[in-house]
Parts: sequence; structure tokens; C-alpha cells
Amino acid sequence: MSRGDLLEMEGTVVDALGGGFYAIKCDVGSTVRAQLSGRMRRFHIRVLPGDRVRVAVSPYDPTHGLIVFRGK
Repeated sequence: MSRGDLLEMEGTVVDALGGGFYAIKCDVGSTVRAQLSGRMRRFHIRVLPGDRVRVAVSPYDPTHGLIVFRGK
């Protein structure tokens, strides 16, 4: 699956889980378990609970995703 096939959703980080995963409450009401994308790890972008993020999720499994952008 290419990056263009992923669905992007906005949400707020609720909790930092173990192993680099985060629990994210999306604006549409669902909860997503996501990890940082490779580029965000490479540039050491920190994500804390309470941050607004953009999550890319697969259309086949919308409960797991990648954090691709951290807002203010």
C-alpha cells in the first residue's frame, strides 16, 4: 500500500503508551493507536499528551496508524 492510499485524520494525543505508541482521540470520535513516522523519529520531533496531531490510517484497519504531523 502506498502512502497516497492512507486516510488522514486529526486528533489529540491522550496517552503515551509503551514501545513508542500513542493513544489518539480523533475528532470523528474513534480512538487510534499510532506510532511516529520515520521522518518524525529521524528529526527527533517530540509528541506529548495534549498535542494536536495528524494521523495516517489504513482504510483496512482504522485502529492503527502513523503520526505524520504535530500541530501547535
